[in-house]
Amino acid sequence: MEKKIIRTDNAPAPIGPYNQAVQFGNMLFVSGQIALDAVSGELIQGDIQTETKKVMENLKAILTEAGMDFSNVLKSTIFLMDMGQFAQVNEVYGSYFGEDAPARETVQVAGLPKGVKVEISVVAAK
Repeated sequence: MEKKIIRTDNAPAPIGPYNQAVQFGNMLFVSGQIALDAVSGELIQGDIQTETKKVMENLKAILTEAGMDFSNVLKSTIFLMDMGQFAQVNEVYGSYFGEDAPARETVQVAGLPKGVKVEISVVAAK
């Protein structure tokens, strides 16, 4: 099997030496997404719910490019600057999944790229 790099103009370009996602066989590994606008490259600032919605839309764009959607997500990781905002993040995050939500962990971190409040990565499969 070969790895396939997944790229879309509908999600922010990587800001370092990585790709938006890598597909290997039926598995898709999506890099952590933050609240960057794909067109302007600008950070979408606002409350934690606004940031989380943009992150989820960026993930959706990458999944779509790979021919998948949120129903294909097996595992997610949420990185938060403030665990006190977990409930608001969880509300937005949960709206993208039905009863078939993936496995997940959520961790509070000391810092995230560009000073954002939330970053989310996912692993999916066809």
